[in-house]
Amino acid sequence: MYYFYAPEMFVPFPLGLERNISYAYMPYHSFYYGDYVNAMPYALHVPQNYEAQIKEEDRGSWTPFTWVEKYAYAFSGPYNKAEVALTFDDGPDLVFTPKILDKLKQYNVKATFFLLGENAEKFPNVVKRIANEGHVIGNHTYSHPNLAKVNEAEYRNQIIKTEEILNHLAGYAPKFIRPPYGEILENQLKWATEQNFMIVQWSVDTVDWKGVSADTITNNVLGNSFPGSVILQHSTPGGHLQGSVDALDKIIPQLKTKGARFVTLPSMFQTSKERK
Repeated sequence: MYYFYAPEMFVPFPLGLERNISYAYMPYHSFYYGDYVNAMPYALHVPQNYEAQIKEEDRGSWTPFTWVEKYAYAFSGPYNKAEVALTFDDGPDLVFTPKILDKLKQYNVKATFFLLGENAEKFPNVVKRIANEGHVIGNHTYSHPNLAKVNEAEYRNQIIKTEEILNHLAGYAPKFIRPPYGEILENQLKWATEQNFMIVQWSVDTVDWKGVSADTITNNVLGNSFPGSVILQHSTPGGHLQGSVDALDKIIPQLKTKGARFVTLPSMFQTSKERK
């Protein structure tokens, strides 16, 4: 079971569904868990018709939130610990991943990298650096398909093929999976749970893949982070991600000042980084 949320932290959505992108659940100034109760009246301020106001391309994927009670599936970690997790999707690459690693080393922060198998094959030394510097590696499929649109055989092949590549390069078979676009079907989630994987989505989407500025990303993260937040960034080859790299110089110190501890996903969920 990975149902860690307090009921007060949610804005109701139609049909009992929850999105895998963030809202202003917790004001930045009330990041401390000790301010949780006082922060709630200010946190739940999303307009009732918000879903109808946003463009289709800005919507997160929809999955029944009851799945977190049935499977090894989560959007965030425990709300009663002042922890946040930085996660980076789509890498590795030779430009942004090394820059991100340099920043993380500078601030003595460990993160989780969800890697594509095809990119890991292209840049094996970067994969090894990620592992050697104490970060956690997760499985982001081989070629970034929308898993909700592939058959069962292709879904499993995307996961297992990538696992074999990462096991060879990092020295372990990753436990954590993040489906591209946040899209996954219940039968796929059931299989992953049975195979001792854990699927982790995100609760704060930086939207850095759009090439937005460091200030935009920083304001997004600081305005939406709450205890247990899983923050989504990218290290995509060929992306426009310098803003995401530069934002780390603001996000990390400012959240630390507010009492946040940066942890990897295995630490947040008190489990192994390896699928055993």
